[in-house]
Amino acid sequence: MTQLNFTLERDFFTGLFKKDREEAFGELMESLLNQFLIAESAEVLQADPYDRSEERTDYRNGFRDRELVCRIGKLTLRVPRHRNEPFHSCMLDSYQRSEQALITTMIEMVIQGVATRNIEKITEELCGRKFSKATISKLCKSLTEEVREFKERPLEKDYPFVMVDAMYIKVREDHRVRSKGLMIALGISSDGRKEILGFEVCDGETEKLWEKFLRRLKNRGLKGVDLITSDSHAGLVAAIKEVFQGVGWQRCQFHFMRNILDAAPKRYQTALSSELREVLHAETMEEARRRKKALMEEYEGCAAKAMSVLDDGFEDAMNVMGLPLKYRVTLRTSNLLERENQEIRRREKVIRIFPNEESAERLLGAVLMDHHDDWKALSRVFEMKEYYALKEQKGQMLRAA
Repeated sequence: MTQLNFTLERDFFTGLFKKDREEAFGELMESLLNQFLIAESAEVLQADPYDRSEERTDYRNGFRDRELVCRIGKLTLRVPRHRNEPFHSCMLDSYQRSEQALITTMIEMVIQGVATRNIEKITEELCGRKFSKATISKLCKSLTEEVREFKERPLEKDYPFVMVDAMYIKVREDHRVRSKGLMIALGISSDGRKEILGFEVCDGETEKLWEKFLRRLKNRGLKGVDLITSDSHAGLVAAIKEVFQGVGWQRCQFHFMRNILDAAPKRYQTALSSELREVLHAETMEEARRRKKALMEEYEGCAAKAMSVLDDGFEDAMNVMGLPLKYRVTLRTSNLLERENQEIRRREKVIRIFPNEESAERLLGAVLMDHHDDWKALSRVFEMKEYYALKEQKGQMLRAA
């Protein structure tokens, strides 16, 4: 479906201005989503209403009402029926998964914190509808299983470029609130598309935990890795070298710049930041080294500690220079993964403290699944032909030598 045209009757549109914001927005979304469902149904049938077409695949058979509980309230959708084959909307399936995960997590949080038997009343206040114990258990079980299958799925493609990072969340454990790490790996596959490769809720970021996480990825089939981008966490870097021997490590240039600036006196940070960008964004390695040498000579006397950080980490931060120019902007930092972390943080703030580790993995896993599914419809991060051509050229040179 390339384009949708939504229509609103004049009286309906003007009537929205007479209602409060939440009610008006809810009615507007309900109208737009219902029109989307009708358009999606027509696409499946390959025929508009009352259209006589030889390409028609089925016939309409009325509607059924379906309630959708989301963050803006309860919406009543009119889902089209088809005579022979049931109609399933991809929009509802994808949207409801993360919403159900959010709802069940909030329910668990309240139940465990309040320790009350009056579950139906609490859930109606939270979600706009009643959930019995049996319903909660069923929702949790189905979502947990779906997240587990996604988390443990085989990785069948080559993933030349991988980004790894961790963020921290709060989980209640043994009647205490503890800090837990959420490890995430994002890959760019051989066809140039980004995918969530794996995630894990764990007790921290030790070398052993990172090594365990990376080995699980490898055991699931992660292969063809050429470059891994991350920050310079010592345990993570050591685990990468242990599990992916011979694979290039790209130190995230954003974190690298921040490390350098944090080591410099405040009065020099603004000017130093501008000059560092010129070094890191140089078009050739020779130019980068020349600019780095000049920068170190300029600041050696007034920011010696910062220049030591620059000198120690420079080569690791410039591994991306071995790739064609168009790949460097994306792979020089872990910003692709950082943006994903921001989306996770937005949902995590609703909960603040997860009632248990399983609940955290269910909600955050559901969010990652939804984003992973959405990326399938997007264009490639970049084409890979130039990368593989360069790789083949390097291989020929090595074989000749």
